[in-house]
Amino acid sequence: MPTGLVFNIQRFSLHDGPGIRTTVFLKGCALNCAWCHNPESQLPQPELVRLMNRCIRCGRCNEEELSDPMVRGRDETDVEQCPTGALQSVGRECDAAELAAEAARDRVFFDESGGGVTFSGGEPLLQAAFVTETMRLLRADGIHTALDTCGFARWPDLLAAAANADLILYDLKLIDDARHKATTGVSNQLILQNLASLSEIHSNIRVRIPVIPGFNDDAQNLEATAAFVASFPGLRKVDLLPYHPTGEAKFARVGKEYALHGTPSPSEARLEELAEPFRLRDLAISMGGGT
Repeated sequence: MPTGLVFNIQRFSLHDGPGIRTTVFLKGCALNCAWCHNPESQLPQPELVRLMNRCIRCGRCNEEELSDPMVRGRDETDVEQCPTGALQSVGRECDAAELAAEAARDRVFFDESGGGVTFSGGEPLLQAAFVTETMRLLRADGIHTALDTCGFARWPDLLAAAANADLILYDLKLIDDARHKATTGVSNQLILQNLASLSEIHSNIRVRIPVIPGFNDDAQNLEATAAFVASFPGLRKVDLLPYHPTGEAKFARVGKEYALHGTPSPSEARLEELAEPFRLRDLAISMGGGT
């Protein structure tokens, strides 16, 4: 039974697929997006985070070590000694059967709302065998599954996971490769190729575009994105996800600077304007992640 590293299980989610959902967040991501909602997900191992609003600087922990991402998580003794609970460990290991059973506890809400379980992160396909087996167990139990991926993964891993996902939420950030690499730290060639291949074998894919002012909301990028998506008959649904600073406070917890401080969320009128290139190509557009 494959094991994996989970850092959060969020119940009663409404924006990660249809109905009421339980969203499982997994550790590890190859991308380094400035707007990341879950910077504590990026390292592929357990780590310590510090809630500054609780910290009284009592001196019981080694602050120099906590600021080093290669050290965080090696020793959880500080967590036990912290008098205010400011130090917390992020990431716990479990096996696929254990996780499937834990997620299935919310089945009554899934059945009533048409919901299910969504796997997110981080990038869940960094733990492909674990995620694929957990989804297989859930589907065998009649529970709807969704995979939320950035697509930066080996094709065999994506293919195996897709075979056990009722819905795939596929993130597209930037079409230009140089801009994508400058913004996220990786090329988008694998991401685009995987989406093209996936569109040929999976019938329920929603392309998700985070709208980040100053990063990817320009007409050139959105026109190119709409043209790319529309070129594949299997891709007809697009979600525009407006930026919001959900992750800002979390960056300080993991010792990182937040580059988008003060960036406003796009207005409804602005989102409608950005949706036009997609509508002109007969793509179904929704604002936000609910389906």
